[in-house]
Amino acid sequence: MHLPIGVIVNSLSVLFGGLVGALLGKKVPERLRIALPLTFGLASMAMGINYTVKLATLPAVVLSLILGSIIGESCKLEKGIEYCATIVRKPISRLFNDSGSIQDPKEFMEKFVGIVVLFCASGTGIFGAFTEGMTGDHSVLFTKSLLDFFTAAIFATALGYIVMTIFVPQVLILILLFFSASFIVPLTDAHMIADFTAVGGIIMLATGFRICGIKAFPVANMLPALVLVMPISHLWSVLMG
Repeated sequence: MHLPIGVIVNSLSVLFGGLVGALLGKKVPERLRIALPLTFGLASMAMGINYTVKLATLPAVVLSLILGSIIGESCKLEKGIEYCATIVRKPISRLFNDSGSIQDPKEFMEKFVGIVVLFCASGTGIFGAFTEGMTGDHSVLFTKSLLDFFTAAIFATALGYIVMTIFVPQVLILILLFFSASFIVPLTDAHMIADFTAVGGIIMLATGFRICGIKAFPVANMLPALVLVMPISHLWSVLMG
């Protein structure tokens, strides 16, 4: 039985990165606080494109995104994340006497929801958790941890200590993927994995656009597509040959 070492390290990197960034706060030059999130958004877009081009069945990927977005919009997933962030932000701000430098609620939510999806539902994290669960290889998650530490630190200089709280849903999601890997992966094939990765890539691409302030895609509402894509990909292959 493998231990989820990579999952734990990855989640702790967000926790401590958020802490370091929030402690530094205004000590970080404003030009860096503005420029680096744009760089991370661009990196997210680049990784998204890299994952998207690996798709095997375009109709299955598109259908998954459409149905997933309908489900997400119907369940108001993004509104749920925003509501939780609003509830958590108040006690965190009182506890640490800091609410970050972004005071506009709309701008705060744009950034916060974007990094929640980036940390908790990125293709790298999902693939890394599956890989560690199946083989015990935590190198993918270790590599992601380095990026997540600095990403969390930079965003925490603007958003405050609330960035630290993202490690809670992140560790729960990655642990779930880690322990389910031995059951899910044997039921899949290369095409299903490729389409799953492509959907994750499209969501990461949309997240990058959101972080850069180009277009506020409702990325959280797209997340059900990650659950739907592999069954749809399999059915499409069976029915359409």
